[in-house]
Formats: sequence, C-alpha cells, structure tokens
Amino acid sequence: MSDALPERMTAIEIREPGGPEVLVAATRPVPQPGPGEVLIRVAAAGVNRPDVLQRQGAYPPPPGASDIPGLEIAGRVVALGPEAEGVGLGDAVTALVTGGGYAEYCAAPAAQCLPVPKALDAVAAAAVPETFFTVWSNVFDRAGLRAGESFLVHGGSSGIGTTAIQLATALGATVFATAGSAEKCRACKALGAARAINYREEDFVAVVKEATDGGVDVILDMVGGDYIQRDIKALAPDGRLVFIAFLGGSTAEVDFLPVMLKRLSITGSTLRARSVAFKAAIAQSLRSQVWPLIEAGKVKPIVHKTFPLAEAAAAHALMESSAHIGKIVLTV
Repeated sequence: MSDALPERMTAIEIREPGGPEVLVAATRPVPQPGPGEVLIRVAAAGVNRPDVLQRQGAYPPPPGASDIPGLEIAGRVVALGPEAEGVGLGDAVTALVTGGGYAEYCAAPAAQCLPVPKALDAVAAAAVPETFFTVWSNVFDRAGLRAGESFLVHGGSSGIGTTAIQLATALGATVFATAGSAEKCRACKALGAARAINYREEDFVAVVKEATDGGVDVILDMVGGDYIQRDIKALAPDGRLVFIAFLGGSTAEVDFLPVMLKRLSITGSTLRARSVAFKAAIAQSLRSQVWPLIEAGKVKPIVHKTFPLAEAAAAHALMESSAHIGKIVLTV
C-alpha cells in the first residue's frame, strides 16, 4: 500500500435487511489487495438487481466477499497485491467484483480487470462488467448463439436487455425483445431489435412464431414464473433457453413433452460465486471480441441516470420502480 493512500474511506453499508433507506454511508478501512488483486480508487460503480436482492436479505455475498454492495466499478489502480499481473499502477480499468463496489476504494482480482475502452468515460465503463460478463457467459458461451440465428430477450430495456440486444445484433443474430411500455419498446428497437413486443398488449409467443416461421433459437429469461412454459412454446426445434433470474418466481407447472419433441436445451447460471479463473476467461473473451465493438461505437452501455454515492438509496428506489432504461450508476 502506498503511503499516500488514506487508511479509511466512505462506503455504503446495508444497516439491516429492508428497503432502500437501509443503505447508509459509513467509514470503513481501505481494503488491502490480496494475492493477485489490485486496489482501485473508484470513480463510478454500477447498480444492479443483485444489489437490491442483497439489500433485502435475499442474496448474501459469497464466503470471503465484502458485505458492501456493488458488483462492478471503474477507476484507477492505486496499489498492487502480490502476484498481480497484467495491470499497472495508474491504469484506468473497469472490473467485475464480488462486492465492495459502493465505496471510494475497492479491491479486485487483476484477472477481472479490463482497460476502460477508449470510447467510454468512467461512468459508462462502470456500467459494463456485470451485464456484459453475464450476457456473454450465458447467451454466447452457454446457449451458443450464432450469426444467422434468432434471439429473444425478456426485459429488453433493462441493463441486461440493452446489452443483450446490442451484442446479439452486432454479432449477426435477429433480435426480439419484450418490454412493458411503448417508450421501452422504442428504445429496444433503437438498439437493434428487429421487433419489440409490449408484453402488456401482445403475446410474445404468437409474435415470435409468426415472425420466425416457428420460433426463436435462443431465449434469455430473467422473469421465470409463467413465462417458463411460454418460453418453451416460443422456441424453435433445437432451441436453447437460459435463465439468469426469476423476478416472476422460480417455480412453475411445466409440460416437458415439447422439450423432447423439439430437442430443447434448458440451462441457467449465476456468476457472482464463480471462480476468478472462470471470470478471467470471460474477461479475455470480452477483450478480444467485444472491446473492439465498443471502441468502434457499435456497442455501448446505456446509462439512464447517475447518483452520487451518498444517494445510493435513491438509486435503489429508481431500480425497484423499473422506470429506467439501461443502467443506473453511482459516482464517487
């Protein structure tokens, strides 16, 4: 640790499980980077649904992770832990972390740090890791979406949705997206969706079946509940269904006969508790295949609104209202 660094910092704590008001500013020791880690002076931190679940007491951090919320950050490297490689002091980076992002300083595995793309400032860079790592791992690695295939993402105006629409479009897929208002549907189309479906007014199963002559190849679902059976109906033969969240519930009564008849694959994953090595592999894929798209202006994080770190509660209230399109970011 450099002598120029402070011993203590401001961070946002979860006082107790509850509503946004339980997020409070507190003073914490500046973390020390461990083996293979770097210390980042945080300029901005993304706000995500898992942060809300953690605040509510429904998504505890994995063993060894900071209890401070925040899964993605951007800033400058100010200290190196033992055996930290690939990152240097003073580098502007964006990083995926298992917690600790809502703070002035945050430790991150060097292997999960990526250079801030030339086209982005710190705020936009902080809106990248959680959604881009998640979408790449699930849509392209697990589901194997390829150019020329069709793809449906639910929650198209969310941080995950806006990322998935852009990446799938840029990499040659035909994209469909569901959203809950005319404004959000327009945003999805502006990002590249061939068809945006207002789920309050239309049946996404009927729309994609008609538009694709039988169904889509890949679905990314963060809703679950009664969408599960409808997803199965909306998939084409040899289609792949990937779950990353269950905002509508994780249980449903499902007829699995179509899964057999259409040879469907159903999978899902979580990211936070996966190993550094697993996340490092995703980081390398992003650097080689997605960073050029960002730097060319073909893909970008969509930032809806920023809040100062001290107003994390207001950021969470906006997140829970679902009135946003894209990402919400805290500035430090």
